[in-house]
Amino acid sequence: MTAGRSNREPRSRNWCTPRAYVEAVRTVFGGAIDLDPCSNRHALVGARVEYRLPHRDGLAASWDFQRIFVNPPYGADRRRGTRIADWLARCLAAHRQHRAEVLALVPVAVNTRHWKDSVWGQAAAVCFLADTRLKFMIDGSDDSKGAPMACCMIYWGGRVRRFERVFSAYGAVVLLANQVRTRRTS
Repeated sequence: MTAGRSNREPRSRNWCTPRAYVEAVRTVFGGAIDLDPCSNRHALVGARVEYRLPHRDGLAASWDFQRIFVNPPYGADRRRGTRIADWLARCLAAHRQHRAEVLALVPVAVNTRHWKDSVWGQAAAVCFLADTRLKFMIDGSDDSKGAPMACCMIYWGGRVRRFERVFSAYGAVVLLANQVRTRRTS
């Protein structure tokens, strides 16, 4: 994943979710992650199925899985012509089409078109992470600087109360009311 680092640093697509957040995702999902469509050789996610570029494009491959965790590339992929908006749209589509539970670790960008299209009124909840300078693992090592933007975890699924219980330890959880009323909340 790329996260808007300065040009003085070498660019890396191997920015990995910190262990504590991977464990929280597993807890929300009841222990297992079925799909990681944005994996790399350093990832700690350990999903049953992992898609890794350049061998398998996570946006193009099937998302017909029950528990999906997405930590997408934060920057635009000019070669493929994709952006974070494409990943969020795919999260929403997997939830709608396959009734999948989906968690996505993304930058906070509440005023963007992709949030308006795929998050607001669509997701069940959002956790705005208190760790505003999230320290991703880069190529398997801890990063001492932290991300240059605030991050959040977005949840599309029916176990809203479980998401709230687990992620309230990591930041402010906002339940999106129109989704809470229509979904199972255990």
